[in-house]
Amino acid sequence: MFVDRVLIQFSAGKGGNGAVAWRREKYIPKGGPAGGNGGNGGSIILQADAQIPSLDWFRHRRLIKAENGAAGGGNCRHGRNGINLTLKVPCGTLVKDSETGDILHDFTVDGDEWTLCRGGRGGRGNDSFKTPTNRAPNQFTEGKPGEIRAIELELKLIADVGLVGFPNAGKSTLISSLAGLRVKIAAYPFTTLQPNLGFIELDNYQRIFIADIPGIIEGASQNRGLGLEFLRHIERTKLLIYILDASGIDGRTPGHDYKVLRDEIEAYNPELLQRPYLVALNKIDTDESAQLIEQFHRDYQFPPHTLFEISAAFGNGLESLLRELVNRLKKKKISDDESF
Repeated sequence: MFVDRVLIQFSAGKGGNGAVAWRREKYIPKGGPAGGNGGNGGSIILQADAQIPSLDWFRHRRLIKAENGAAGGGNCRHGRNGINLTLKVPCGTLVKDSETGDILHDFTVDGDEWTLCRGGRGGRGNDSFKTPTNRAPNQFTEGKPGEIRAIELELKLIADVGLVGFPNAGKSTLISSLAGLRVKIAAYPFTTLQPNLGFIELDNYQRIFIADIPGIIEGASQNRGLGLEFLRHIERTKLLIYILDASGIDGRTPGHDYKVLRDEIEAYNPELLQRPYLVALNKIDTDESAQLIEQFHRDYQFPPHTLFEISAAFGNGLESLLRELVNRLKKKKISDDESF
């Protein structure tokens, strides 16, 4: 199951209590204090891992605790520190305060580590209180509690390209053809129920990562269909591709689909409409597509090298689409000084 949002309470370990003890060894006159300090509690550390696809590990966990520190012992023995708990999260995970919604950390780089909750400090034993004027202290301190935080983990996939379109528009077929992924493809709506992430490997060994977002329908912003739940996964993409069904098999036109997609995305986040984009008229291999494509060209005038006519199932037009995709991302790389 693909999990991209969880609410969890994290609790770092409590520090161990200090000890009150006295030396009783033979031949040591008057003895003295010998209580050791408690160990520090374990901290909770989050680490980004590019090999983890989702937050599924956290799905049924509501409370995660690190180990407590051990209490101090006699003969000035220091209590053992609690073991730090390191939890791995996918790249693209946002750590939010569940009460305020404030973003505490954003994991975008593989291997990035961040301490979420620090363990409590261990208490002092009575040996640490001795002074020249107080040679037999009978006091100690308890360990400090560890930090406790109620956290929301939210995953936003990091991809170069986001595919958006109606159900059955051919997004899964396109990502399967371009990236060689095995994804669920069928002739009924909502076969894609969770985002698919794949990559295209180029001749120079660079990779273009593509996110296939579950289909959007009219009224998705009012929670129809799958709603706009998964659109967060295109917020980090550099480029969008609108996949439009040019066959008219479902009784819709490409022009209608394009307008609805833009309206629903605007309802979710208007800034996404400013994202660079391409438009792909898919299923041009059908007999009904020619008339609908002609009508679409009359209704919409796109900048050069923005509109492509393709057949994802048979590979028609994919080479020119991929070539423009690479060119656009190279320009984006130069302007942002980023690698893709």
